[in-house]
Amino acid sequence: MSLEASRVTTVTFDSYGTLVDVTAATEALADRVPDPEPVSRLWRSRSLAYTFVANQINGYVRFYDILRDALEYALLANDVELGTAERDEILAVYHELDVFEDVPENVERLHDAGIPTYVLSNGDPAMLQSMVEHAAIDDLVVDSISADEVSTFKPDATLYRHAADRTGTPVDEILHVTAGWFDVFGAVHAGMQAAWVDRQGTPWEPFGPSPDLRVESLSAVADELVGAG
Repeated sequence: MSLEASRVTTVTFDSYGTLVDVTAATEALADRVPDPEPVSRLWRSRSLAYTFVANQINGYVRFYDILRDALEYALLANDVELGTAERDEILAVYHELDVFEDVPENVERLHDAGIPTYVLSNGDPAMLQSMVEHAAIDDLVVDSISADEVSTFKPDATLYRHAADRTGTPVDEILHVTAGWFDVFGAVHAGMQAAWVDRQGTPWEPFGPSPDLRVESLSAVADELVGAG
């Protein structure tokens, strides 16, 4: 697949792992857990697994609750005992994750070019509000669109089509930009084009559709839509 930039009139961005760096969760664990890396990895993977299962059993709960349950499991699985207050302190990191360096400048490039940008995320509305403020892009994105609005998580097509309705854009005129392979699948399945942000140099999944654009940073997305200058 290849990007048809001329069709793109709106851009949606995933949040966690795309705009902000979720590996900061490891730092939040470091002072409390002897070996934080496996706990952090399991926390992240279990969070995603819970969203996938929730979609299949009509078991939606807010993403912050998903994160809370997944953290509890990751700690139990690694034989770590922490009290509720300490777990809450770790969870709070999701309200102040560091923005990736390439984000503000390139979201601003799209904004200045007249391309409306939105955040499309599994995150709760309160989480997304604090995220865009902490990332200093709240004046650049039109709005944040949360899975909570339709009570279903990615990669359910319902959420992406809801985003099209919310932005007032035909779904095939939206480019969804994400670091999540499953998010690419969901966007493409729903009728969007998708750009995969591969900052880690990882292989693409052999299963499912390929992204329309594969980039190492958001500057390449802006170059495609606005021009390299």
